[in-house]
Amino acid sequence: MSAGTGGLVIPLWADLTAVGLGGVQGALFASGFRGQRRLDLLGVVVIGILIGMGGGLIRDLLLGVAPVTLHSDWYLITAVASSLAGMLLARPLQRLNAVIVGLDAVVIGLFGAFGTSKALVLGLPLVPAVFVGAVAAVGGGVLRDVIMGLPVAVMHVGSLYAVAAAGGSAVLAALHAFGVALPVAAVVGLVVTSVVRLLAVVFDLSLPEQRNLHRRRVAVETGAIPVVRR
Repeated sequence: MSAGTGGLVIPLWADLTAVGLGGVQGALFASGFRGQRRLDLLGVVVIGILIGMGGGLIRDLLLGVAPVTLHSDWYLITAVASSLAGMLLARPLQRLNAVIVGLDAVVIGLFGAFGTSKALVLGLPLVPAVFVGAVAAVGGGVLRDVIMGLPVAVMHVGSLYAVAAAGGSAVLAALHAFGVALPVAAVVGLVVTSVVRLLAVVFDLSLPEQRNLHRRRVAVETGAIPVVRR
């Protein structure tokens, strides 16, 4: 079984890996709330489901196909189980900021690669396929922020989430256009997205702000990672 059409595009195990990692990431995000904003068990699971399944749902809606995450029991089971596991491991993992950042980068890369690959298989041109991949990569985070009543992170100064996703998706689509096998192109796109995201954190990079074209520290959640100043 796969998450694609017209051939094996996304193996079920790979799609579930993305969902599981997203669920853990969502639980780690939820564990950061303190005081009156802290979340109960249900809240943690909801955030985990949004991060784990949101990107795939948005991808399929954009492509006009039935959401694959609703065609198998394993997606919801994986999202819920990984959210609960992430909640149990939140305390030790919160001390490992590098692990959290790396997990974040991989999740973005996976959803971007899957979204772009599926769009290409369905016959979309290069630019729309890249758009679908980028939106799928950041879609779960957008849904999370909307549900939580938070500023949508991708719209504000940050560590190049959308730029990293779009860059990896563009590389994937370009390689495929030049005849590279889609699985190989998807792996390269995943690596590009993850590397760009990690470099943005390590080197403290962001796009210029609307008013002031100066750089400021971004990704405060990654404060334990040394920032290379230029």
